[in-house]
Amino acid sequence: MSALNRISPWLLLPLFFIACAQKKDGLSPDHDAIAAQIKTLEDQKLTAANGDSIKQAWLTLDHNSTVKKDTVLAARVKYYLARLYAMSGQDSALFFVQQALELIEPTTGNAKYKALIYNGIGNIRSIEAKQREAGYYYNKAATIVLSDTAAGLSTEAKSAILLSAAQNNLSSFQYNLAEKMNRSVLPLIDSLPEGHINRQRVLVQMIQTLNTLQRPAEDIAPFLHQLEELHAKNPDKYNISFLYDSKIQYYETAKKPDSILHYELLKITIDERLHQQTASSILMNNLFVDYSNVAAIYVSLNKPVLGEKFIQKAGKLKAQFPKLIFPNNEITFQNSLAAVYRLQGRDKAAIDVLNHLVQLQKGIYQSENTQAIAEMNALYQLQAKDQSIRILNENIKINKLQLQQNRLGLIISSLAVILLIIILFFLYYSFRQRRSRQEKEKVLLQQQLLRTQMEPHFIFNTLSAVQSFMRLDKKENAIKYLNRFSRLLRSNLELSRESLVPLNEELETLENYLILQQMRFEDAFHYHIAQPEDQDLSAVMLPPMLIQPYVENAILHGINLETGDGSIDIQFALSADILRVTIKDSGKVNPDIPEITHRSLSGTISRERMQLLGKKVSIQTTKDPIAGTTVTLLIPITY
Repeated sequence: MSALNRISPWLLLPLFFIACAQKKDGLSPDHDAIAAQIKTLEDQKLTAANGDSIKQAWLTLDHNSTVKKDTVLAARVKYYLARLYAMSGQDSALFFVQQALELIEPTTGNAKYKALIYNGIGNIRSIEAKQREAGYYYNKAATIVLSDTAAGLSTEAKSAILLSAAQNNLSSFQYNLAEKMNRSVLPLIDSLPEGHINRQRVLVQMIQTLNTLQRPAEDIAPFLHQLEELHAKNPDKYNISFLYDSKIQYYETAKKPDSILHYELLKITIDERLHQQTASSILMNNLFVDYSNVAAIYVSLNKPVLGEKFIQKAGKLKAQFPKLIFPNNEITFQNSLAAVYRLQGRDKAAIDVLNHLVQLQKGIYQSENTQAIAEMNALYQLQAKDQSIRILNENIKINKLQLQQNRLGLIISSLAVILLIIILFFLYYSFRQRRSRQEKEKVLLQQQLLRTQMEPHFIFNTLSAVQSFMRLDKKENAIKYLNRFSRLLRSNLELSRESLVPLNEELETLENYLILQQMRFEDAFHYHIAQPEDQDLSAVMLPPMLIQPYVENAILHGINLETGDGSIDIQFALSADILRVTIKDSGKVNPDIPEITHRSLSGTISRERMQLLGKKVSIQTTKDPIAGTTVTLLIPITY
């Protein structure tokens, strides 16, 4: 009987009330298990090897009924699905992150997941070049981080959120806000692992922000020095192009064109190699701007030949990828081209370029203005939506108070009914337990009764064999046979009071029996027993003398005892709580003698014993005129 069956039903009453309390709060064992599974997946590091399995696990959770009933769990699942799709560049990312936002935003609290979801939408809007809408969500996420309400957010997540917001604010001309958020990251980077990208990113963004704010070179120098130390300490972790670009910005502030040129040329070497290795519009645009900037520097140094050389390189890239050049980079190129023409004395060509540049800037301005109007309209709608959500949350709070007042009356009126149901339930439970115990005791008695029926059958066969030896005056064989029989009988007597015996003892008894039968039939057959490997057979328990009758049947009816070449092959295999026993004989083929059908008492008793072991029992018999008969037994076991 299991431990649970031995517990008094009345001791379970407190557990019932705990379960009721959990249900009232919206909790359940399934809920806790699902929440733990989600937490484990959130902490799982994504790799190329486990990416598909993690994605499938999140998709399975997205369809889970428990998840669908819990707003926060559903929002978390959809956010991480969006994150996976975004990392693989799939459009489904926007679909899932918007669903996550719709679920999480009306809730109170949950600042950690709101910050993550806001940042996720900001990333997607940034990829879509909707910078103002991206900035709206980036700043909402950063506000949560700066207010220190996002409990549970890792240092890595906090730094990433603040850096994304700072970068967006810099591109949106909100320089002071960008500086504030970058500086908020500086105390966090010491907690990041060595070689983490955000250790470099915050220093690069600080240098870029201070350069944009036209701060003096001495304000930039400490961050540049830290960046140099970072690259020197971890040369393989960071792209050195960022160091060169930061030095260029520093020397621009310090007004040192020779140093600017030096690092621009070094940056070109890196960007040319990257462009050759990877086909990317961003890498191509970086190289295009590098060529244009170097051409402008050579013009400022009054070196028109070198300036023309690099402007031609930029022109070749433009001719090769005309549709991939970003508009702002085109302006940089046109300015450098006009400067080269002026230095060469080609004033008319320079004027044509400048006229073209005016039209280009006008077109960019109109395009940006149109996009800004569209984005401002979208922002207005978002703000209106936020206001409606705040009102909705206030109404929800009022409704919750009213529900709490009504709930007390409902609980009191329902308590009597619940207690009655509990009493009926445990009365039924006690009745089921008593009936289960009675049925089990009945089965054990039937097992013992059937086993006592089998033992006289075996003893009768043994005495017949001894009688045969004595009649044929084979005294030595009779003595050996009786000696082996006494050992077998002693083993049976020791196990006679047991309902279950270890498998190793059953195997020993079976082997004694086979040796007796070999002696009885004067080695008319040989046998082989295959035992499970790497298994503790003493821990496997099964009813005694359950297999022996089938082996006896194989010897008596499955082999030619007259020819002396019969064989019995017995194999044991363990699988979970099932013991598979395969008994195969070599076959008995004698066309001159018709098969005699008889009713085997031991076979009948064995089948009855097997049936008492439950639904998992199986007896399969396969007959082959040439290969013999195979009997497969599936026996439930315990440990």
